[in-house]
Amino acid sequence: MAHAEYRFSVGPWNLGRGADPFGPPVRPAVPFADVLRTAVDLGFHAIQFHDDDAVPDLETMTPAQITKAAESMRKMLADMGLVAEFVAARLWEHPHGVDGGYTSNDPAARKWAIDRSKRAVDVAMALGTELMVMWPAREGTGVRESKDPVEASRQLIAAIDAMLSASPKVRIAIEPKPNEPVDTAFLPTIGHALALGTRCADPARVGVLIESAHAILAGLDPSDEMGFALAAGKLWGVHLNDQNGLKYDQDKVFGAANLRGAFDQVRVLERAGYASTGYVGFDVKAQRTQPAEKAAAHLATSKAVFLKLVEKVRTFPESVAAQCIAARDYEALERLVLEHLLG
Repeated sequence: MAHAEYRFSVGPWNLGRGADPFGPPVRPAVPFADVLRTAVDLGFHAIQFHDDDAVPDLETMTPAQITKAAESMRKMLADMGLVAEFVAARLWEHPHGVDGGYTSNDPAARKWAIDRSKRAVDVAMALGTELMVMWPAREGTGVRESKDPVEASRQLIAAIDAMLSASPKVRIAIEPKPNEPVDTAFLPTIGHALALGTRCADPARVGVLIESAHAILAGLDPSDEMGFALAAGKLWGVHLNDQNGLKYDQDKVFGAANLRGAFDQVRVLERAGYASTGYVGFDVKAQRTQPAEKAAAHLATSKAVFLKLVEKVRTFPESVAAQCIAARDYEALERLVLEHLLG
């Protein structure tokens, strides 16, 4: 049986930084051109973009200038055999987004967030991708009484509708996370994201992107979250990584903390034929102690683990598993899985 080949994507933030959230840089930053070359060398096919990764000064530029700069980036990618997977408006690092952009208590900040998001749509169209990722990073509260959750829901819908209106082609993939950098997020899970999408102006153009660690931080199984979205035809992207419990967002190498959980994620993607519909993205960070010359090893390892698990999934004795399930012998099924993973 022929299988579709998986295509891989990576964001420049997974290669270019020499710092973690808790201390100063320990390695020099990697120039963007070197990030692209490293992605090619590692066998990646697409780049995940924040809007200002592609067009650094977009806040000060006219729409025509934004389009020209993004088209130049698109040519650079094409020359290296790469494409853009998606664009995300980076709202969470700007002073106007300090209280959340879309759900800010400041009307001027909400207007800024929507205007910036429309500019990001222009960037995406010029880069040749129809997919926008919406990570509602600061769309939540540290003090619950500071915002009205009913109104916040309406504000999030208004923001998505504004992006949808910016282009008839654009699709929005919501990337939920339960916390960090806010204490409590308004869109903590895939269920919340999918439910919100049904209330938008064009639900067919609203889906989700699932990050493994974000699901774990919500106390959920990433493979179940993926299955829920796949059943709805709404899984438009994945950020695979790992997470050691309910801590800060660790972005560990895929499979590093829970290899069986990684197997289950690959299995649900493989059984659903995800390889033919989307990219396998990694959101993993190099360890702080890693020397500069080896600061891409985490990406190479994540990709290698994924591909090894694909083979584990494809060679898993499904007929034996079916017999165990039919007999309700789940102890035998568990042993079957463990022995298969152990080789």
